[in-house]
Amino acid sequence: MAKAEKTAKPPGQGRSVARLAAVQALYQMELSGAAPEEVIEEFVAHRIGQEIEGDAYAEADRDHFKWLVMNATSRMDELDEGIGAALAAGWTVTRLGALMRALLRAASAELVARPDIPVRVVMNEYVELAGAFFSQREPAFVNAALDTLAHRLRADEFASPDKAGGHAGSSAGH
Repeated sequence: MAKAEKTAKPPGQGRSVARLAAVQALYQMELSGAAPEEVIEEFVAHRIGQEIEGDAYAEADRDHFKWLVMNATSRMDELDEGIGAALAAGWTVTRLGALMRALLRAASAELVARPDIPVRVVMNEYVELAGAFFSQREPAFVNAALDTLAHRLRADEFASPDKAGGHAGSSAGH
């Protein structure tokens, strides 16, 4: 029993890795113009859970990774419209860098289409990812944009203490 507990992944770790990989894949697609299926295949075969140049890459929730990449690309216009509406005056989605667009699109895809994942988990995960890619200013920017977007898309999770408070500990340990 103890052995099984040691090898068990922390809850949510697979999705956290999937989110990171999805942002990287979306970024790669924007720069290269590659098709989503091609990039997904490359990531699944050569990156996720693999060792590259001596670094072991963590295993991801592959289904969530594939869903994120496909959803973010197939709904890009809709997601960009929502992101644009959440940005401060004078900002547009096209003004953002490719990496920031990739991150916000992945986060938006989850906010729009995955009500089973608590809004606070989505926000925390992508703000943490922004911190891994950028300096202090950008994570605050991501937090503000996602907060605005989340309040528009899933206001009920902010209004109801039962829903918002019931998931408070679910993102701990990421």
